[in-house]
This record gives sequence, structure tokens and C-alpha cells, in this order.
Amino acid sequence: MRLSGKEKFSYGLGAVGKDMVYMLSASYVLYYFQDLLGVKAWIMGVILLVARVFDAFNDPIMGVIVAKTRTKWGKFRPWLLIGTITNAVVLYLMFAAPPKLDGAGLVAYAAITYILWGVTYTMMDIPYWSMIPAFTDAGKERENLTTLARSCAGVGSAIITIVTMIAVHALGGANERVGFQYFAAIIAVLFVVFIAVTCINVKEKSTVNVESASVGQMFKALIQNDQAMTVVVTIVLINCSIYLTSNLVIYFFKYDFGGTGWYNSYTLFNTFGGGIQILSMMLFFPLLRKFFSNIRIFYICLSSAIIGYAVLLCLAFVNMSSVFLLFIPGFFIFAANGVLQVLTTIYLANTVEYGELKNNRRDESVIFSMQTFVVKLASGVAALLASLCLTVFKLSEGTDVTEADKIRDFAATVAASSKVGLRMTMTILPIIGLFVGIFWFRKKYLLTDEKMDEINGALKARQGNPVDSHD
Repeated sequence: MRLSGKEKFSYGLGAVGKDMVYMLSASYVLYYFQDLLGVKAWIMGVILLVARVFDAFNDPIMGVIVAKTRTKWGKFRPWLLIGTITNAVVLYLMFAAPPKLDGAGLVAYAAITYILWGVTYTMMDIPYWSMIPAFTDAGKERENLTTLARSCAGVGSAIITIVTMIAVHALGGANERVGFQYFAAIIAVLFVVFIAVTCINVKEKSTVNVESASVGQMFKALIQNDQAMTVVVTIVLINCSIYLTSNLVIYFFKYDFGGTGWYNSYTLFNTFGGGIQILSMMLFFPLLRKFFSNIRIFYICLSSAIIGYAVLLCLAFVNMSSVFLLFIPGFFIFAANGVLQVLTTIYLANTVEYGELKNNRRDESVIFSMQTFVVKLASGVAALLASLCLTVFKLSEGTDVTEADKIRDFAATVAASSKVGLRMTMTILPIIGLFVGIFWFRKKYLLTDEKMDEINGALKARQGNPVDSHD
């Protein structure tokens, strides 16, 4: 089932648009509502976490809906397009809160739009990733497509981390609120265009056609697939650690690193990090794969991230005279994160075959609904931890940007104890999370390259002998 160059390009372009939208929400919705619109940090943290708990029920249900869909365009592409259009509209509304709203009305607006954003994102994210095991075989072809998709997703994420604050200031001037509204509109339009290209050019290939299960059966199948659950927990631990830092890094530059042009340093750091993350997906991972197994690469990357956080903690207390010094820990963290995104997607895709062999079901949509859920769950938990940090250490302006704010060094007004608390939260907690991830994965994960060859051989033998399918 070889994919053409056109199909690969179109599928990758969809990943660019998809992760542009995700990164804008994951990295800036807390900053937008809390720092610019004045919603209390702890309230935003609760909203973000509650939305993710809601997704615990919504995501597997969406996986069932996708699995049951039968149209002349296939079961994936209709939902991919519908989810994209609705999510783009909600994204714009989320960053276009009416100026007259305040108090309880503003809190309600933030909660409703963010929950709707999560629901509509699920509608397109599940069918997007579910297409990988549906038209690729386990092995090099799947790894190559997964690497391509994750690399393109990294490009989308990098674009947002690099250009957001520059674009917001260019579009809104002193008023970041207006800048975010215009920028969200641009990203929403690009998102629809990119996914439309994917839907037009990527034709669904034949896959194993099984009878759709009920929601209860799907939950049971997930629980019975111990390897899928192992990967899910690992993804939560890794992403919680990474997202906690990504949520707080803008506050770090604004209130700790400081300077009247703090967002220039923030943008420079993100530009470097985004570039390293893309290189890690497109160059570092293929290079490492020539010498090491996927599991060995996984441990190398987790160790790299831990080293990066330790160096960042030391530099924060010793020398922050130049943003270029922060590139040192940034390299270790961003490079590790890029490769880990590729690896966790490969691991999750492999559990599809494992589940098929074990449970006599091939549930691409349901397995990949877990990836959507855990990524959003991790972002919700990280946002809650970040909001608690902001509340406890009083790192919040909670006001609109004014002309006076433009020339103000925010860091000069923040207590030393608050800066220490911020530094500890965005480094020590991620280190703990990554260490737990190493121990959990090492104890539970079984799907080595040799094991996957064995599983694929057993599945092919089963398909050639119908009697085996009832074993």
C-alpha cells in the first residue's frame, strides 16, 4: 500500500494546520484569558481541566462514531472536514471575546468556547491519526509516514511558537487582545485550507472491515489492551511535563527574564526551539534509528530532556544575562520533545495490531481517540498546575495592555520569591514527571521491533487460515 508523493505532502500539510491550531490553544488560551482579560488564574485552570475530563467521555465516543461511519468518501474524511470547519470557527470565537464581557459572563464565555473547541478538535483529530494504521502496514512504511506527519505537526507547532507574539503585536499594536483576535482568524482560515487539501488528495485505502462495537465494548477493548494503556499513561506523563513548561515560559520571559522588549527574547528562544524540534523529527530521529532501536532512542530522549531541565534550573539561578545561554538547555529539551512525539505515535499505532491479535478487533479510531484524549488531558493538567503556580506566586497582571505597559519592565515589579517559585515549578516538576515516565514505560512496554514482527506474522497467518480467527 504505497503512498504517492502527492498523498504524503497532502497528509503532512494537514498536520501543519492541525497543530498550528492546537498549539495556539494549548500555549496561549491561559495567557489570553488570564493575563489579558483578567480571569483569575485558578478559575482558568479549573476550566481547562474540567474540559479535559469531559473529553474523557467524548473522545472514545467519537472513535465509535468514526468506526461506524460508512459513506462514499470513506469513514475518516467526512469527519475530518466537518471537525476542521467547526473547530476553526470556535477557535476564532475563543480569541475574540466581546470587550463588554466581564466577571461571570467572561468566565462563562471562556468555559463554553474552550469546551466546544475541545469537542470539535476531537472530531477532526481522531480520524486524522486513525488513517495511519488504516492505510499503512506496521514497519518502515508506517514509521516513515508517522515521522513525516509528526515532523509536519512540529512545523505547525513551531510556526505558532515563533510568530505568535510578533504577529499579535504587529496586528494589534499595544492592544494584545485585538492582536490575538486577528491572528486567530488568520490561523483558522489556513487550517481549513490545509485540511481541505488533505481530504481532496488522500484517498482512504482498504483496511480490515469489522463489525462496529458499542461504547461499552470499546472501553472494555481499551482496558484489555494493556499496551495501549501503557502508551497512554506514558504520553500523559511526558506531555504534562513538557506542557507545564510551555504554559509558563511566556511568564518566565515576561516576569523573570524581563526587559522592556521581553517578547523579542521570548520569540528568539521559541524560534531556536522550534527549529531544533523540527530538525529532531526530520534528521535526528532517522539518524538515531540507523543505530538504535525505538525503545533505546526513547530512553535517550527522556534522559536528554531531564538533563535540559536540570541545566535550565542551574542557569536560572546563576546567569540569565543573555537569552543565548538558554539555548543550551533548550536544545536538549526541544530535541527530545520532537523525537518523543514521533515515537509515542509509532508506539500507539503498534498497539492496533497488538489489540487485533489479542482481542480479535482492529480498532484504529478508538486507539487513536486515546491519543487525542491524553494529549488534551495532559494540557489540562499542565494548565491547572501552571495556573496554581501563577496564583500562589502572584505572577499575574490580569489587565489589558496599555501604552504605559509598553515601556514597562514587568520583571522589575515581581518579588524574588515569586521568580524562584516560577523557576522551580517549570523545571523540577517536569523532571519528576519524566523520571516516573521512564520507570513506568520500562516496566510495562513489551512491543519491541522483534515482538511486532512476531505479531504481524501471526496476523497474516490468521488471515490465511479463517479457523485461527476464532482461537
